[in-house]
Amino acid sequence: MGVSTRGTRGLGEGYAEQGGGFIQEDDYIVDLHLHSRYSRATSEFMNLQGITRNSKLKGLRLIGSGDALHPAWLKELKASLRPAGGGLYEYDDVLVVPTAEVSTVFVSDAGVTHKIHHLLVFPTISAAEALAEKLGRYGDLASDGRPTLNVDAPTLVDEAQSVDPHIVVIPAHIWTPWFSLFGSNSGFNSVEECYADRSDRIHSLETGLSSDPEMNWMISRLDRFNLLSNSDAHSHHPWRLGREANVFTLKQADYEHLLEVLVRGEGLKLTLEVPPEFGKYHWTGHRSCGVSMPPEEALKRGNVCPVCGRRMTVGVEQRVYELADRPRGSRPNGKPPFIRVLPLHELIMATTSSNTYTSKRVRDIYQALTTKYGNEYRVLLDAPISGLEAFNPQLARLIDDMRSNRLRVEPGYDGVYGKLILGDTSFSPEAD
Repeated sequence: MGVSTRGTRGLGEGYAEQGGGFIQEDDYIVDLHLHSRYSRATSEFMNLQGITRNSKLKGLRLIGSGDALHPAWLKELKASLRPAGGGLYEYDDVLVVPTAEVSTVFVSDAGVTHKIHHLLVFPTISAAEALAEKLGRYGDLASDGRPTLNVDAPTLVDEAQSVDPHIVVIPAHIWTPWFSLFGSNSGFNSVEECYADRSDRIHSLETGLSSDPEMNWMISRLDRFNLLSNSDAHSHHPWRLGREANVFTLKQADYEHLLEVLVRGEGLKLTLEVPPEFGKYHWTGHRSCGVSMPPEEALKRGNVCPVCGRRMTVGVEQRVYELADRPRGSRPNGKPPFIRVLPLHELIMATTSSNTYTSKRVRDIYQALTTKYGNEYRVLLDAPISGLEAFNPQLARLIDDMRSNRLRVEPGYDGVYGKLILGDTSFSPEAD
């Protein structure tokens, strides 16, 4: 096992003790990718009440509905969401835009089977309803909130934008080994290979938990795309909702201005990123043998496990290096910054020797901090370190380290989450 100590981007000089003002009044923290209880392996509390309650606690102002193609969830959305004007909706003071994720399975001209996930963003609920009617012939939309469709990526784009040209198609978690655009097991080497002559209708990419913008900047042909981060949450807990998110500066909270961000990048202020080393596919490795390694070592070994001789799961960092044409640390002109953050619950757990998210000590500290500062992201981004020390000096130091890019992480691999290194001990946030 190794420990990543590479420099990371954080809040920058002056923020460690600067309280308040980082997120401005016209800034919206946005999580477009989450799921309802109708998706497999999701919490039963992924309903509108549970999702919006904890979205507010997290600091999210605009969220995706998730699963807007599922007939039962679509019915609930139509019945419960209140129009907020301009194509957005509202539930319990949280803005909601209809979204869905679909899994497409198809065979390329080269005879290779590809499994790609796509995030869809809709201008209205009626647009989602109309697309559901079209996509029903490619798969059973009622079987899963994230349906599997026997359709290729270009046809998906055609079907979506024949319903409404303002439906946005975003390749989801683009580096995950399985089910993604660039995945090492079933993906492509370029956007153009996947979407063919419809690639000019793809404007944004979702980077996923195991990569961040800095890694994607190593590939020059991705410069034209907006890089987004979302949670892909399957649980309503605040350590899952919004664990990765976007900060959009919207002149007006409506679909037209959201479209400006997603298509042209206007108003994309920054993204909030879990350090990619925490992702469970960051390094190449073999979970059964407890083996993981960085790209250079994996390539020397031919991606073969040194313990059992089987092929290792190629990690996201290695896959990025395979497609890169720039050195790490390159930043294209005009690209928005990003901030490294970890969920507040996990920081509290790491500094209180608590083994569960729901222990009384963790709950009490979390509630006290979010009550004082307004929501979780205010604590993580804006709260002065001197104020946090009154609650827990060790937690204050850890948040300061997070803001100043001093966290040390043992990278995740082959389905194993990364571990935060604290002195001679480590902390891994695996349990929900």
